[in-house]
Amino acid sequence: MSATKARVGEDAWKTRIDKVNAELVTLTYGSIVAQLCRDFEGDYLEVNKQLEKMGYNIGLRLIEDFLAKTNMGKCANFRETAETIAKVGFKVFLNITPTVTNWTTDNKQFSLIFEENPLADFVELPDDGRAQNELWYSNMLCGVLRGALEMVQMQVDAHFASDILRGNEVTEMRVTLVRIIDDELPPGED
Repeated sequence: MSATKARVGEDAWKTRIDKVNAELVTLTYGSIVAQLCRDFEGDYLEVNKQLEKMGYNIGLRLIEDFLAKTNMGKCANFRETAETIAKVGFKVFLNITPTVTNWTTDNKQFSLIFEENPLADFVELPDDGRAQNELWYSNMLCGVLRGALEMVQMQVDAHFASDILRGNEVTEMRVTLVRIIDDELPPGED
């Protein structure tokens, strides 16, 4: 199954995706983060919230593009969802394949380990004594996962546990399944 997902991701990347220059994406994202840091006057906790919120809104829409380009069906369980995120989703949109690891015994939480992160290329965090401890530079990715998975009936929490930009050895995102969202009719519609 894992090799199949990798092939789907590779095939979609090679044949169905319009490519954008990686440096353009990196520099544009960097400009967004820098502007947020200025707008919120160095309140990095608020910058993190805004990046996550922006990512969430992107994820709500990105899932449709993902499903159209990959023709993926519904995943059987959260483990399969994790493999699909890593081997297909990240490959299709960022041309990277993070490693899925550190599963909890109840299979409701895992880590994505990023060997590379194109959003963080050429980046140095502000040297103000606080950014190293407070700013999660790539926090938009957490929001993208939360928004995209919500659209396929999975409420998740995603957050970074470590980041090479902060001096850690690896960049690790933790993803936790909060609940499966039942199909619900809007209020007043029976």
